[in-house]
Amino acid sequence: MNRMNVEQVQQVAQQQWEQQADFKEYMSAVNPPMPKIEVISYPNELHETGETRVIPFDLSAELNIRYPATSPNLLANFIRICSGETIKTDVKATSQMFYVIRGAGKTQMKHGTIEWKAGDLFTLPSVPDALHHASEDTAIYWVHDSPLLNYLGVQPSEEKFTPVLYTKERLDNELNSVRQEAEGRNRTGILLANPNFPLTMTLTHTLWSLYNALPAGVTQKPHRHNSIALDYCVHAGPETYTLIGKEIDDEGNIIDPIKAMWTPGSMFITPPGWWHSHHNDSDEDAIVLPIQDAGLIMNMQVLDFKYVR
Repeated sequence: MNRMNVEQVQQVAQQQWEQQADFKEYMSAVNPPMPKIEVISYPNELHETGETRVIPFDLSAELNIRYPATSPNLLANFIRICSGETIKTDVKATSQMFYVIRGAGKTQMKHGTIEWKAGDLFTLPSVPDALHHASEDTAIYWVHDSPLLNYLGVQPSEEKFTPVLYTKERLDNELNSVRQEAEGRNRTGILLANPNFPLTMTLTHTLWSLYNALPAGVTQKPHRHNSIALDYCVHAGPETYTLIGKEIDDEGNIIDPIKAMWTPGSMFITPPGWWHSHHNDSDEDAIVLPIQDAGLIMNMQVLDFKYVR
């Protein structure tokens, strides 16, 4: 290529780069309208029957993005595994959370084998793939941060932690140990932490989780935070629910709330920044397991957790 051709190519490239420059008047663009994040429920019927498969909660069309996502940073799924069968999960993510809804089995990956049963929770880092084998009919709630990596256009470059197993026995024992201490407070729960993240004290560096009890007859007053909650119901009696709304009145009540029922084995989305209160009008204690991107949001120091006193 002669000098003239080189200069022409450079000139064309320069013009293309200049054409990409765009400008917006500040007040018209400082708070752009973003896709709405709605209160949506995913019922337990999704994982109760059918073949072995992953059931993604894909809201990419609603979020106006080109990759599967339940929220801008997270993708939630149910995994159904028929007795005696195996399924592989292979996702480009830095953090994965698996909660065993029912069943029993094992997960094999490069770090070794995790044996699990109903009520156990485990986390995996950016392992290239994992094989899940069920010894009985199994359902798993699976959340990971692949949408965040897709948004950034990156691949995991290192594992930030090693696998962690939170057994049902440990979860229940730890929850019971704080019940008396937390009595009368706005929350009766345990945060699931990983020693690799002492600053955020979260499940992983991106994921946050709370194993939260809602005793029979108790109402937890409204609170809000800037992270999106993917709320999985572990156990609940009838008339156990969350009220969700954008504003509260002068007395701390949520204005025009949406009612999300707590149905065991189901999940619902709580949008970021919305006020929400938990209500147990039954005679059974309830447990909810919210998964949030609050590890990331907390590291940015913009979680902004607030509650009505």
